[in-house]
Amino acid sequence: MIRPNLFAWQWSDYAAKHRDRENLLIHLVAVPLFQAGTVILVVGIGVLSALGIGIAVACLAAALVIEGRGHAREAETPAPFDGPLDFASRFVAEQWITFPRFVLTGAWRRSFRAAAGPRP
Repeated sequence: MIRPNLFAWQWSDYAAKHRDRENLLIHLVAVPLFQAGTVILVVGIGVLSALGIGIAVACLAAALVIEGRGHAREAETPAPFDGPLDFASRFVAEQWITFPRFVLTGAWRRSFRAAAGPRP
């Protein structure tokens, strides 16, 4: 099941779950990797390219594993998934909507600076 008000729910505590510097840096690599994998998958399916689909699946899997390791570093981890549809919808929403919003609003930068500790 897809959570009601998924974007609002995800955004409500996103900063609290993204405070570790390494995890923040990981997201700068993993999110574009996932996005590229998504685009490659759509194109690969569209042109019936097994190579394209394989590359896409590798990108998506790598992004998933990398982000999982990053989130494991956080003091506050994401809520458990309620099933495959919840997992897929939350992960896609984070990659395409929530994390880009986090960056574009300046929240990523604020979290990164706060993770460094107080400035002298």
